[in-house]
Amino acid sequence: MKKHINIRFIVLVLIILLIGIWRVLNNGGQLTPLSNFSPIGALALFGGTYFLQKIRAYLFPLLMLFISDIVMMHTYFSDYQSGLLYDGWYWNYAAFGLMVFFGTLINQPSPKNIFLASVGAALAHYLISDFGVWLSGGIDLSNNQPFTRDWHGLMRCYILAIPFLKNMLISTILYSTVLFGAFELASHRFPILAKPAIL
Repeated sequence: MKKHINIRFIVLVLIILLIGIWRVLNNGGQLTPLSNFSPIGALALFGGTYFLQKIRAYLFPLLMLFISDIVMMHTYFSDYQSGLLYDGWYWNYAAFGLMVFFGTLINQPSPKNIFLASVGAALAHYLISDFGVWLSGGIDLSNNQPFTRDWHGLMRCYILAIPFLKNMLISTILYSTVLFGAFELASHRFPILAKPAIL
């Protein structure tokens, strides 16, 4: 019996892989005005939308995040390495999982839906990851002191993270527009990418 090759699944995995490579190659490990300008939000939304089996929707984007994190922790960010990854990694992974969830809500990848999901993903990352920074005793970069463990300290942490939120929001919208737009165009051009029986 001839085994069916799921071209669409292979293409989706390759896209996820390419996004992960792009993330690593475009991250110099320096704190710059473009810090957090990353395709990671678009990766989460794209995987959540196009992998129809929920376990794959979460597995492949999370796996690519994990692999690219390991590479960067052993190269660009080796000073921040703690064990295999970095302190508080679980906050970022929880945020990323929620970002994938926003992708699973996109039934029709229209510009409006992609925009709303991008905003939701960026806000989820901001609120969860920076709460983790504050809770774990993160440093206020304006005075090199830990954030105070009160409401003021939490708000201070969120305020200082606004430039990173801005970059995450803009990059997620831009990368998602390119990814979703390109895949939708390719799906119209090559019907094999459009609707698999099972994925």
